[in-house]
Amino acid sequence: MEANKVKWMIKKDLLYMWRHKVQFVSILFFPIIMVALCGWGMGGSVENTPVVIVKQSSGDITDLTINAIKSDQTYDVKDIVSDPDEAKEDVDNGKYKAAIILPANYEENTTRNAVLYIDSSQQMTTQTLVPITQQIFASISENIATQQVNANTNPGIVQQAANAINLQVNKIFGDIDYMDYLLPGVLAMTMYMSSMMTMGNTIAGERERGELARLFMTPTSVSTVIAGKIASQIIQQLISAFVLIVSAVLIFNVTINGSYLLLFLVILISLFCFVGFGMMFSATAKTQEDYMHMIMPVAMPMMFVSGVFFPVETMPLFLQKLSYILPLTYSNNAFRSVMLQGGGLGDIGIDLLILIVFGLIFFIIGVSRFDRDI
Repeated sequence: MEANKVKWMIKKDLLYMWRHKVQFVSILFFPIIMVALCGWGMGGSVENTPVVIVKQSSGDITDLTINAIKSDQTYDVKDIVSDPDEAKEDVDNGKYKAAIILPANYEENTTRNAVLYIDSSQQMTTQTLVPITQQIFASISENIATQQVNANTNPGIVQQAANAINLQVNKIFGDIDYMDYLLPGVLAMTMYMSSMMTMGNTIAGERERGELARLFMTPTSVSTVIAGKIASQIIQQLISAFVLIVSAVLIFNVTINGSYLLLFLVILISLFCFVGFGMMFSATAKTQEDYMHMIMPVAMPMMFVSGVFFPVETMPLFLQKLSYILPLTYSNNAFRSVMLQGGGLGDIGIDLLILIVFGLIFFIIGVSRFDRDI
């Protein structure tokens, strides 16, 4: 091995990286972004979960309970109402994550009950909220018992004081299996990443090999070429998504609660958006390598911010706000609504509309940028 030539090769590659600013910036900042997002996502805890309290009783114990819930940073008490059906409907519609119901007989010693009505489709939120709520009511029971025992030595009163508050947990969708919870996010992530990777070869790769130049020697418009590329990629990714779902159902016995036809619609619209997103970047990339360095600092962080791996609620507030402008967030929401909650078109209509708008924007930007570079 010739040391001088090795040094020359190293110098050449470093100069190439320096002159290609996209590659240089990607190598420099991509690791920092990934470490920061992993730390914020994995290190976060469930806080400020929107809940509603149903208050059907009045008294010291009711006030004590409400104050205890409000003082815990896990909860964000959005409203206090008197109608349990109204509160449950708001939880069903996604307005709140849970409803804590204090019934009319809550102040009575022998029949002190409470209900936690919770949306169990968010596994991490459920696993956090249920034990914390149980702990709060256990602590309140202990305080009440201590006060009653100290105030009265009658054996009957002491026995009543020992009766803890009974918290009944009603999970809307039951105990969701981990694989059932994981599949919607994995499906969205797989479609997203596959669309990103294949678009690099479809447009940037063909440009690098000179195939696009030969194609545009024919009387073919840019919009026609891009529409054809998007359609062909959607067909390929539909096959991949079908294989993934069938494998999950057959091998891991995953349950899909919603309509398969609606699930197909979510897949189709999501792919339209994701393929358009990749096309927008590949429209200006001169080589596949440039495309990869352009897309990775955007594609990988988006998976962490969009709730694929970690609930958005566990992230800092600015990342929660950022998630609302990322298409993967709405695809993930739609998949979980259909597959876990059995949601209908009315439940995911807004998500699908936003994905369509994103896809059209990406298509328009891609066509306009293509015109400048070809």
